[in-house]
Amino acid sequence: MDLAVVALTFAAIFVVELPDKTFIAALVLSTRYRPLLVWLGVGLAFFLQVLIAVTAGQLATLLPETLVKGVAVAIFLAGAFLLFKSAPGADAEEQEAEDEYAAKATEERTGLKAVVASFLVLFAAEWGDLSQLLTISLVAKYGEPLSVFAGAWGALLAVSGLAVLSGRVLLRYMRLSLLHYIGAAVCVVLAGITLYELVG
Repeated sequence: MDLAVVALTFAAIFVVELPDKTFIAALVLSTRYRPLLVWLGVGLAFFLQVLIAVTAGQLATLLPETLVKGVAVAIFLAGAFLLFKSAPGADAEEQEAEDEYAAKATEERTGLKAVVASFLVLFAAEWGDLSQLLTISLVAKYGEPLSVFAGAWGALLAVSGLAVLSGRVLLRYMRLSLLHYIGAAVCVVLAGITLYELVG
C-alpha cells in the first residue's frame, strides 16, 4: 500500500465530497435515525460503491497509458468545471437537498431498519457521482487499487461522520460555495499533474 496515494486520494475525495449531497444526506438522515446507525448504513453504501469504482479503475489500467491519462485529465477538468459552475448557487441548493432527503426519510426507524434505510438512500443517490469518477481515475492513474480504496472510503467515512456528528454546526460556519471553489482547485491541480505526466 502506497501511503502517498492514500493521502492524495483522501484529500481529493474529502474536499470534493464535503460540499456534496453526501454531507447533506447524512446530516438529514441523522436527524431521523440514530447517528451511529446512519453512519453504519452510509459507510456500507460507500464501501460497495468505492469497491465498484476501484474495480472499474483497475480494468481501465488494461488500456493504453496515454488514453487512461488523457481520460483522467478530462475527468479532473470536468469535475473542476462542475464544481466551479455550481459554487454560486451551492448555499441555496443545500436547503433543497435537505428537503429532498427529509422526504425520503419520513418514518422513524431503529436498529437494522435505520441502517438499511440509510444504505439505500445513499447508495441510490451517489451513482455517477464526481467522487466515483475521481476514484476510477486515480486507480487508473496510479495503479494502486488498495491505496485508492483506503483513501476514498476513508474520506467518505470522514465526510459522513462529520455530517452525522456536527453537520449543523459546520453549516453555520462554512459556506458550501467556498468548498466548491476549493474542490474545483483540487481537480485543476490533479489535472495539471496528470497532464504534466502525460506530456513529460
